[in-house]
Amino acid sequence: MSRAPRLVGIAASVLAATAVGLIYPLASRGWAWRSVVWEHPLVGLAALVVPLVVYFTTVGADRRVPTLTLPTVAPLVLGPRGARARFRDLPGVLRGAALLLGILALMRPENVLRGENAQESGIDIVLVLDLSGSMRALMDQGEGASPPNTPDTPTDRGPSKRLTRLETAKDVILELVSRRKTDRIGVVVFGRSAFILSPPTLDKTLLAGLVSKMELELIDGNGTAIGDAVGTAVARLRRSAARSKAVILLTDGDSNAGTVAPEYAAHLAQAQGVKVYTVQIGDGDEVDVQDGVDLFGQPHFIRTHFPVNPELLRKIAHDTGGESYVATDKKSLSVSMHTILDTLEKTRFESQSATMEDLFPLLLLPAVMLLVLEALARAWLVRRFP
Repeated sequence: MSRAPRLVGIAASVLAATAVGLIYPLASRGWAWRSVVWEHPLVGLAALVVPLVVYFTTVGADRRVPTLTLPTVAPLVLGPRGARARFRDLPGVLRGAALLLGILALMRPENVLRGENAQESGIDIVLVLDLSGSMRALMDQGEGASPPNTPDTPTDRGPSKRLTRLETAKDVILELVSRRKTDRIGVVVFGRSAFILSPPTLDKTLLAGLVSKMELELIDGNGTAIGDAVGTAVARLRRSAARSKAVILLTDGDSNAGTVAPEYAAHLAQAQGVKVYTVQIGDGDEVDVQDGVDLFGQPHFIRTHFPVNPELLRKIAHDTGGESYVATDKKSLSVSMHTILDTLEKTRFESQSATMEDLFPLLLLPAVMLLVLEALARAWLVRRFP
């Protein structure tokens, strides 16, 4: 048999054996292979060495077999040949197909399972948190309030340290986030300007991490832009398909900055079907604010007054169909937050969980089976002597 037709036959046989090996993975996942994601596509370049491996295990193997010189081979040519001689290239073909399937497995194909849609009951919420300078004022914890150091909200605060309004609000928000499993929650922070900390999401771990890192110095706190903050929150809910959309505004001051009037922000919320619930932190009385430390390293406090505007907060809530609350300590703040959430109408929405399924085992199995067949063929079918 001449070399060229033999090489063509070997190449066709390798492709045919590979196609047979692909029957199992294709039958197992079907059309899912059309949208498969290859995690290591560059590994596919290793397929360039497969022709060399096949050559050296078929045609090239003939040159490495011991030969016997005879004066004439005519009797051998005319003599009968066994059927096994036709399968001498089979081991090399099986090895080449196994290598191709193994390389495909190493490319790590993954299937994105987008069919796992869980119907969840929840609401879309944007928490709007004041980060103006007045939030550094101290806030009472209230009778029966949980201690600041909890397993869910690790901090470095000492057990006797008095918490600021911001620290108290963060504790309440983290507790709320951990308990509202089926609500999509986002966060907007504001001082002189408003910023989106997170859009509404079900990723509560990410959200808790972002909230934990909020500090007064992160943004310009020399102002309270309530209108900008509410408008920004409403914009994040504009494309929401939920029937219940809510903005929860936590602030301890009066609107004195920004480019959007609070009344116009309330109008935008009303137009978008967003209810704004306002929580006034503090009642406008004088409060303690830390003013450095004394000679002994102990915190020094001064009494100061931060103006509030309860009429504005009540108007915003009334115009949008929400409610207005006043919280003077952590306990009342927590109660207000949960009262708001419990009174909101529930809605149904799809929470699509995109998980990845590794498909490489489906390719690895036929590759191993082909290697087993190669070993059996070498041992029993085309065994060479000597």
